[in-house]
Amino acid sequence: MRYCLALDLKDDADLIGRYEAHHRRIWPEIAAHLRLHGVLGMEIYRLGTRLVMLMETDDAIYSAERMASAARNNPKVREWEMLMWQFQAPTPWTPVGEKWVAMAQIFDLRQQS
Repeated sequence: MRYCLALDLKDDADLIGRYEAHHRRIWPEIAAHLRLHGVLGMEIYRLGTRLVMLMETDDAIYSAERMASAARNNPKVREWEMLMWQFQAPTPWTPVGEKWVAMAQIFDLRQQS
C-alpha cells in the first residue's frame, strides 16, 4: 500500500535546515524500526514549510495509531520524535496530538483507460 501524508514545519529557515540535516542522517535505529513495522519505502519532499511524505507499506492496515503504539515501546524512537517536534507545526487539519495527516488521493493515471 502507498500513503501520502502532509505536515508543516515551523517557518524558520534555521529550523528547516536542521530538520533536513537530521533526515539526511537519520538514526539507524529509526530506519530499522520503520522496516520492522512494515514500512518498505519512505520519501519526504518539501515545498516552503509544507512536507509531503510518500510511504509504502507491506499491507493495507497501516495506521498512525499502530505506528504510535509501536513507537511508545521504543526509547530511541521516542527520543527521535521528541527531537522532531521542535521543528514541526502540524497542519490545520491534523488532529490534536498527531503530526502527519493523510492526504486524499484525487487522481491516479493507472486508473484511467
